[in-house]
Amino acid sequence: MKKKSTSKTGLLEREILQLRARLLADKKAPEADTSDHIKVVAFRLAAEIYGIELRHIRIVYPLKGLTQIPGIPRFISGIINMRGEIISVVDLKKLFDLHDTGPPPHRQVIILSSPEMELGIEADSVLGVMKLRKDEIQPTLPTLSGIRARYLKGVGFEGMVVLDGEKILTDQNMIIHLEEEK
Repeated sequence: MKKKSTSKTGLLEREILQLRARLLADKKAPEADTSDHIKVVAFRLAAEIYGIELRHIRIVYPLKGLTQIPGIPRFISGIINMRGEIISVVDLKKLFDLHDTGPPPHRQVIILSSPEMELGIEADSVLGVMKLRKDEIQPTLPTLSGIRARYLKGVGFEGMVVLDGEKILTDQNMIIHLEEEK
């Protein structure tokens, strides 16, 4: 068995690496001006990519335990119990009349939140958070009409349809009023 010897060069290399690590840890990245950008959560619906501003999103949660409710509009998938809270889940594919190839294996729900309202949006997959320049978002898409155009904020990077989370959260059509029969 050989004893490990500590050479001067090995010790020096370790000190250099530690010094570099401290210097890198002390460096602070310059604050970028984010006033001309928005952050969106990008997600896939059918074959299209959508985004919603991060400021409207409370959490992204696995879609499990979806309970269907009879007598509600067809674009409402049902409700979920998320940590003791009951959240309505909207299926934008049905609302936007997108081609549905069936539920993907790992669907997620994006929970939108405002002081007045909270609801979930089904997503086939969540792609992540992206930063978009405001001036690169085109305000209109001529092929969109009807309900899709109502929720449209613009079209961004590589054809991503950026939805207006505030309009979704304040739309009275998203509020379900079930009246009791007398």
